[in-house]
Amino acid sequence: MRLLFAEDDRSLCKAMKTILEHAGYAVDIVHNGQDALDYALGYAYDGIILDWMMPAPDGLEVLRRLRGQGISVPCLMLTARDAVEDRVSGLDAGADDYLSKPFASSELLARIRAMLRRKEEFRQDTLVFSNLTLDRQSMVIACGGKSVKLNNKAFQLMDMFMEHPGMVHSVEQIMERVWGWDSDAEMNALWVTISNLRKVLGEIDAGVQIKATRGVGYSLEETT
Repeated sequence: MRLLFAEDDRSLCKAMKTILEHAGYAVDIVHNGQDALDYALGYAYDGIILDWMMPAPDGLEVLRRLRGQGISVPCLMLTARDAVEDRVSGLDAGADDYLSKPFASSELLARIRAMLRRKEEFRQDTLVFSNLTLDRQSMVIACGGKSVKLNNKAFQLMDMFMEHPGMVHSVEQIMERVWGWDSDAEMNALWVTISNLRKVLGEIDAGVQIKATRGVGYSLEETT
């Protein structure tokens, strides 16, 4: 799942990006309100974390503009403001939740999970295709009695494939979802990740394969 994290504290962003990616999320980071608007309007995120006191427009105004344009993606507001009237303002603007600074990373993760559950009402914790299963909580892929814990990028890619087995995803779609707009990752990062996933599928005797369609992209297919 992809999150947008908008916060002008760059050290906090760096730390939270590491924590969120370790938890299995793909994360895009921006440091001002205008970039937050551009990213949120240009990509379908699963959730947005907005700092209230960003450079103009501030987080509250960003949220108002998004809601005004029909963007309903769930949003968690971060702020040092803890007065009741401030919380009310944030919720009235369309925030789904509110977390005061400073905060523990464990609480932020818990609130993100709760926010995303409310959005989807029901989201499968385990994806199944053929004889293969992918646990979205632990990032473990398994077949029979064999299992492997995937790293973040491999998990994001496998999650994309198993959500839509048989669908061909273009290289551009994969790079955007797994590595993000602002990533400086090269194409070989995708090739290495696919190569490693193919090795994992072989190690656990999975009945599926990652198929390359020349000039089109990649898909997850049952082996014949």
